[in-house]
Order: sequence, then structure tokens, then C-alpha cells
Amino acid sequence: MENEQRIKEIVRDTYGKIASENIQEKGSCCSTKSCCSGKNYNMMAENYTGLDGYNPDADLGLGCGLPTKFAKIKKGDTVIDLGSGAGNDCFVARAEAGDTGRIIGIDFTQEMIEKAKNNEKKLGFANVEFILGDIDNIPVESNLADVIVSNCVLNLVPNKKAVFNEIYRVLKPNGHFSISDIILTGNLPDEIKSAVEMYAACITGAISKDLYLKNIEETGFRNIEIQKEVVIDLPEDFMKNNFSEETIKIYNENPNIIKSITVYAEK
Repeated sequence: MENEQRIKEIVRDTYGKIASENIQEKGSCCSTKSCCSGKNYNMMAENYTGLDGYNPDADLGLGCGLPTKFAKIKKGDTVIDLGSGAGNDCFVARAEAGDTGRIIGIDFTQEMIEKAKNNEKKLGFANVEFILGDIDNIPVESNLADVIVSNCVLNLVPNKKAVFNEIYRVLKPNGHFSISDIILTGNLPDEIKSAVEMYAACITGAISKDLYLKNIEETGFRNIEIQKEVVIDLPEDFMKNNFSEETIKIYNENPNIIKSITVYAEK
């Protein structure tokens, strides 16, 4: 429990700093200067610019997929975004759910909540709200959401099973989720797994694909489907600046270990 709390504090501190920085300095990996020696590698984020509702001010480049694109949101739906950051997926979801929908963003970083609320104020949406809270203890009532989305956030939470239990609780019967996250298909070198900076890149907290899907199934979800799967390559100079030659050699001998997946499932 103590280790879980330490990880949460690392993540909260890191993402609080990200929220306070200039958006042009962002990148999934380069959320701290120690990560990529000043170069901006958006090595996991995908391009949102073609999606209705996209707002550049809300896009911090911290995702690893396009879960809202695959989420099958309908007009009037109540949608919850777990780890909503500056509001990017919430505003895209709002374009899908329309004026009659309800969009709720949950984030446990105060600076992100403030940034998202400022973006919402500029847009003037009456049906989008942002709430401070942990996603392993979601601060809303049960059976509320038609759809839940999340983008590269569950890996930042030590107790992933608790998050899936909460998702199940909060979804309405027959509701569903679409989540983009990082999974592993092999063993990462210990040096990479223990690197604190990698928590901000959603990699250190990654679990195996089989275990990830098993957690979803054991929670009680049905019709589980992988909607998209993409190999993630760590940039060469990021590796050189952060890890030993031996670690780099082991990593290069086991390609395609790190992947981004977008997973769909129904309650």
C-alpha cells in the first residue's frame, strides 16, 4: 500500500508539472526534461485533429490511442473520461453525445482539473464537468454512465483491478467502455521497469496483454474486443540518455514488446 501511494504521488507531481508547462513542450515521453534531453517525441500519442470536438488547447499529447473514436457514443449518452487531463477526450465525446448528453472528466491532479475547467469555460459547454478524484475510487454514483473512455491512464494506477471494478460499478447495465492503454508482450529489462520517469510515459506500470484482458474478464465484462493494436518503439536517443548499453541491447533483442491497445467491453 505504501508503494502504491508513492507511485501515485510521483504521477500526481509529474502531471501537475505537465499541466503548468507550455503545451508546445509536451510529448508522451518528454513530460520532464530528464526524459528525452529536450527533444519532443510524441512516441505514443495519436492524431486527434480530424475528430469533431477536437480542441488543441486541451491536447497535451499524453495519450496512446483514440478511444473516443471507437467508443460508439450516441446522442444523449452520459460519458465519463477517466484521467481526463486538460479535457481532450471529453470535448470529443461531447461532440458525439451532443447537447443532450452529459460528459464527466475525472482526474486526480488539481492542476489538470483547473486547466480542463479553463478550457471548458472558453468553449461554453453547459454539459461538460470536471471532478477531482482517483479512478480506483470514482467519485460518482453507481450505474451512471452509458460509456466510459480512458486514454493511457490505467497504467499509471498500481491497482488496475480496482479500476476495472469501479468501471463496472459506474456503468449502467449494458453500458460499455473503450480504453486505450499500454501493454507488454514480453519482459522489459529491470532498469527500464524501475525508471521513475517512465511512469509518466505509461510504460513502467504496464502489465502483460494476457493479464490485462484477464482482469477485464474476471471483473464480469463481456464481448471483449481489441479495437486497435500498435507497436510502440522507444526512441534511440531516449534510450541512450537514460539506460545502460546492456539494457539497450536486451531491449533491442526483444522487439515489439511494448504495444498500445484500444479495448472495448460491455457490462
